[in-house]
Amino acid sequence: MSGVEVITFGCRLNTYESEVMRAEAKAAGLNNAILFNTCAVTAEATRQARQAIRRARRENPNARIIVTGCGAQTEADTFSAMPEVDAVLGNEEKLKSASYRALPDFGVSAEEKIRVNDIMSVTETAPQMVNAIDGHVRAFLQVQNGCDHRCTFCIIPYGRGNSRSVPMGAVVEQARRLVEGGYREVVLTGVDATSYGADLPGTPTLGLLAKTVLKQVPEILRLRLSSIDSIEVDPHLMDLIANEPRFMPHLHLSLQHGDDLILKRMKRRHLSADAIRFCGDARRLRPEIAFSADMIAGFPTETDEAAENSARLAEACGIAQLHVFPYSPRPGTPAARMPQIDRALVKARAARLRERGEVLYAAHLNRMTGTRQTLLIENNGMAHTENFTGVATPGLKPRDLVSATIAGHNGRHLIIDVEAARAA
Repeated sequence: MSGVEVITFGCRLNTYESEVMRAEAKAAGLNNAILFNTCAVTAEATRQARQAIRRARRENPNARIIVTGCGAQTEADTFSAMPEVDAVLGNEEKLKSASYRALPDFGVSAEEKIRVNDIMSVTETAPQMVNAIDGHVRAFLQVQNGCDHRCTFCIIPYGRGNSRSVPMGAVVEQARRLVEGGYREVVLTGVDATSYGADLPGTPTLGLLAKTVLKQVPEILRLRLSSIDSIEVDPHLMDLIANEPRFMPHLHLSLQHGDDLILKRMKRRHLSADAIRFCGDARRLRPEIAFSADMIAGFPTETDEAAENSARLAEACGIAQLHVFPYSPRPGTPAARMPQIDRALVKARAARLRERGEVLYAAHLNRMTGTRQTLLIENNGMAHTENFTGVATPGLKPRDLVSATIAGHNGRHLIIDVEAARAA
């Protein structure tokens, strides 16, 4: 191979940062290299990254393999011990061209491969300017990094550091740059996006930032948020939900569980009633809004009744798309020291919760059938509605915005009359 290939795992923030990595590595003159931008949210994410690294080495015996991301930040020794890996960079180092110019030579010891600094010492997030997000029709824009909270199951603060925000002016400039590059939809993303601004002068909020971006860059046709913590939602954001048609009616919620005792043991800052109240308020302001949510099944000490409460919460909130994760103990987290549940039971509970989620999703698809929707066409024969429901759109041109009536669904995504949409 030649050039620089970036393989990305995990969140939308990683997707954005991979473009920064690609540009910085090329600026450093790196060639014949594969960069792995890893995720650490579950043990499975680490396993998948290691498997992909081994496969890449078999297929590219002469390439330089560099591992970075949250997995590398939290488990540098694990990756440096792999003979397939030539260097390990931390989450801060991966964004600087100097890191790629100072890579260790081939054949060094595992310890010499590591270029990972203390992420907790990083106090600012510099604006990273990119012109495009490879392979995507919607652009991700980093507004925040890190997290000040310490949920007992989560390793991510140790991979990302403490919360820090990108100044509003830099966010606006990057949004303008992306729109000038042809993007019609922009997604504001961060590790804990709803904590945006607490470290900036005047303590602006995520809602105020979103309002400012839409006002200063009127060419943006669709603005989205990535995952949010509903307990931190501010009045500006609620005003956007109610009154701004360019603010897309979909929110991905970090719910994690539906049982109040488990939520406390997770050290979450909300209870189930808070989530239900928020979803109800948002739906009254914008009836077409849809919610997706993350939930963990099989958290330590979880009872059958507690597990059932997660399904009840998903139903009470009207979650359209439920993302279920079997609990995965991460070394170094408090939850890993709690009384664990048998792995088979964890998997069984996750499967049951997914089944309940599939029922909710089918009901959502049924409600969407017969409605008129505006679709952003993507590169893979698919599109998404404004409330982020997938639609099959084979043959339609990527990046086009198309209005179409939803004819039905196949249980996985919505279906339209493609020829009618093309003629419209």
